[in-house]
Amino acid sequence: MVSHRSIWDAIDGLAERRGVSASALARLAGLDPTALNPSKRVSKEGRPRWPSTESIAKVLDATGEEFDAFLSGGGGLQSRSVPLLGFAQAGSGGYFDSSGFPVGQGWDRVELPGSADSGTYALEVSGESMLPLYRDGDTLIVSPAERARRGDRVVVKTLDGEVMAKVLFRRTADNLELHSLNPKHPPRTLPLREVEWIARILWASQ
Repeated sequence: MVSHRSIWDAIDGLAERRGVSASALARLAGLDPTALNPSKRVSKEGRPRWPSTESIAKVLDATGEEFDAFLSGGGGLQSRSVPLLGFAQAGSGGYFDSSGFPVGQGWDRVELPGSADSGTYALEVSGESMLPLYRDGDTLIVSPAERARRGDRVVVKTLDGEVMAKVLFRRTADNLELHSLNPKHPPRTLPLREVEWIARILWASQ
C-alpha cells in the first residue's frame, strides 16, 4: 500500500544512506545502471512507471536492507494520518473546497504508510455500485493535486452533490467522459460546467 512517489522516495532514501547515486545503487544490485534513474520513473506519455518487485528484491539483497526498514523510516516512507470520510459525506456540503481539497475539522483519520501531499485524503466505499473492483468498506486514497490522465481511476463530484468513482476515458474542453468500474453501469459523459472537482485515486486499501 504505497504510492508511486513514495516507493521511489524509498529507493532514493536507501541510496542516500549508502552514500551512492541511484545509478550506483542499480549497478550494485546487478541492474541496468539507468534502471533507477529519475528519467525511468515516468513514460514518454507521462504515465508513472513502477520498479518491479524483482528489482526491489535485488536492491534489498545487495544492500542488506530489511524490507520492513525499507518501508518504514529507514527507506523514507513515513507514516502519516489523513482525513477519512464516506461517499455520502463527500456528497454533502462543507467538506471540500471548490478544488476538491478537504476543509474543516472533526474528520476521522486513517494512517497511511508513505509520503503524501497535504491534500491527500481517504474515502470509504459504501454499497455495491463499485463492484467488482471496490467493495463495501474499502478505503480509497485520493488526491486532487495529482493530475488525472486517460485510464486513471478517479473520484468525481458534480455540482448537484453526486460523488462517483470512475475511470477517466476522455477529457475535452467541454466534457468529461467516464467509464464505470462496474460493467453493469454504462459510460457517462458529464459537461465540465457540471463537475465541481475531480481527484485521482492513488491506491485502495482492500
